[in-house]
Amino acid sequence: MRHSSARPPARPFGRPPARGSGGTRLFLALATVGALLAGLGTWWFARSSDHARPPGDCAPTKLLEPPCGAWWGAYVPYASNGSLTDAVLSFEQKIGRRLDLVYTYHDMSNTQRDGVLLTPDERRLGEDRMLMLAWESTVWTEPHHRNYTQTQLGWARVAAGDFDRTIIDPQAERIKKYGKTIFFSFDQEADFRTPDAGTPAEFIAAYRHVHDRFAQLGVNNVIWVWTVSGYLGHTSQMKALYPGDAYVDWIGMDQYNYYLCHKSPDWLDFRQSQQPAYDWLRKNISATKPIMMSEFSTAPDPADPDRQKGWYEQIPKAAPELPGVKAMVQWDSPVPGPDCDLRADHGPALQGYREAGGAPYVNQPLPAQVR
Repeated sequence: MRHSSARPPARPFGRPPARGSGGTRLFLALATVGALLAGLGTWWFARSSDHARPPGDCAPTKLLEPPCGAWWGAYVPYASNGSLTDAVLSFEQKIGRRLDLVYTYHDMSNTQRDGVLLTPDERRLGEDRMLMLAWESTVWTEPHHRNYTQTQLGWARVAAGDFDRTIIDPQAERIKKYGKTIFFSFDQEADFRTPDAGTPAEFIAAYRHVHDRFAQLGVNNVIWVWTVSGYLGHTSQMKALYPGDAYVDWIGMDQYNYYLCHKSPDWLDFRQSQQPAYDWLRKNISATKPIMMSEFSTAPDPADPDRQKGWYEQIPKAAPELPGVKAMVQWDSPVPGPDCDLRADHGPALQGYREAGGAPYVNQPLPAQVR
């Protein structure tokens, strides 16, 4: 059960003593001090940042940051009948809870298939969940990017405004009309898109152009997530790709325990798979911005099927030790290659994922817009 975000009513004062007594003077003095403290509290809160909240308040911030824990989300592929709603509801039935966050991906084809942001499925799911939209400056060859073939539009062309009228503006207007606040990532994992899409400087120009174009059109219901892989072999690229604090609200990273899927010599537990990228981002990009595990999962160990179960079971204990992580998004899809089934919707992995998803740390009060 989710925690209620409603606060109990303040306990009333007892009946004040009779006028003129010493108790009256004490009561008035306490009331004066209380008024001063209340005024100070109002001043403090008005001047606090988007991240700040009064002590003891677990309500999400303006940037949808849960101060007392983390959101529990997932990317779930479309069902065989073409419905994303059916796929997410089926996944939720298996894991025994509703997701806080549904992550979806789009290209810039401007087609109904994948190029229209906020599809009917997304709108339906967004009625009682948050949405995270990743928008790629590519045109996909196959529906929903099945085998990951695509044509790059090029960051230089995006930055030059070549796609403003035909692609960017119509989608920005759709988001604006939607009204609810969404998480939004332009060209996630840009460190794996260079040099095909352009240079880091061209990415920054394109990212800022999309951001500024949205602002010019009055789209103020977007939380900007700058997403990189977190792969430490790309530290120079990631640092060069950062658009700047004024353009980024959250930082996303995509880290896995791939194990035999990518022929890793070692099995990495949950903390080992996430800590290196987390530490690097905290030291080199931002020490304060909330971090989203925008994709995370574990490959299986064929020799020990229960190992996946234990990997997920570690999350409730390990997540608080990565305090900047405010959202965790399971990648629930296989990727090409042997031993690359990254799903948590069956077998021992499901048992561990269900247990992790029941922890109080990932059951936080939802924003009013989706309650």
